[in-house]
Amino acid sequence: MFLALGFDNGQNEIKFTRPSGWPKPVYNLKKNKITEAGFRLGRKLFYDPILSRDGTIACSNCHTQWSAFTHVDHGLSHGVNGLIGKRNSPALVNLAWNTTFMWDGSVHDLESQPIFPITSRVEMGNTLEDVVKRLDTSRAYRTRFFLAFGDSAATAPLVLKALAQFTVMLQSYNSKYDKYIRHEPGGTFSEQELHGYMIFREKCESCHKEPLFTDYSFKNVGLSLDPGLRDSGRMAITHDPADYLKFKVPSLRNVAMTYPYMHDGRFNTIRQVLDHYTSSIVQSPTLAEEFKKPMVLDDQDKKDLISFLQTLTDKDFLLDPRFKNEGY
Repeated sequence: MFLALGFDNGQNEIKFTRPSGWPKPVYNLKKNKITEAGFRLGRKLFYDPILSRDGTIACSNCHTQWSAFTHVDHGLSHGVNGLIGKRNSPALVNLAWNTTFMWDGSVHDLESQPIFPITSRVEMGNTLEDVVKRLDTSRAYRTRFFLAFGDSAATAPLVLKALAQFTVMLQSYNSKYDKYIRHEPGGTFSEQELHGYMIFREKCESCHKEPLFTDYSFKNVGLSLDPGLRDSGRMAITHDPADYLKFKVPSLRNVAMTYPYMHDGRFNTIRQVLDHYTSSIVQSPTLAEEFKKPMVLDDQDKKDLISFLQTLTDKDFLLDPRFKNEGY
């Protein structure tokens, strides 16, 4: 059903998994062959605060494995010197299928994505030049770069390729839902989960399309504008008023673990999100069509829908030792 996945030594390739029935990945794996040494280097970089200006913030600070590689402690990202960003840390999952990155879609390539948190004043506050200099003066890192790329010199492109080799492998496809779809043991839905799945398909799937549980579009879902953040969403990138208050539709995989929710982390529970959709939609010219009419869900419907959404939790992914800090 799946392509084989195994870790070998050094330059031996790690085979990427494309689950049966899933679309072709967007990321070009042929341009950045995933190897054991490259994956290990990317994982080391992901967990190393050396990437930040003051050596206090690593990628993993805002993307912890047990929460599906997001940050459940804060609604907004936290960076160097205690600085606070204006958006919630997104979960990192099934990135090979992403057409864009960031809540506003400002990045179009997985290898380019780390540049933004590394250089953000309120996240890592560093420069790629400084990162490369630090890595290139580290004997341990020079050895890792040689094993991964055949050259001990650290360069910005190789740093980004190594990070991509790690993050592209953060795949989630073994939840109870997946076992249900594949008719495997452990995939039997309860009556409540089945009803929740029916509601999901009726009310939610126009944006959160299976099997990735997102269509990667940008939507205004009727949130009020936070007066402190004043985040206009995708319009800040496109300068098109039609994109005002539009943000990327996130994947719902492992959604029970990725609270708080929305681009600014304003909701702490899934129930609060559903309550918003049924009773708190703010009308505006760019509001998505799906929300121009009130969503009708009674209390039991919401409970059943939440029950289904919990079947998207993939414990194999959340506990996979390959993704832990030097855990494999």
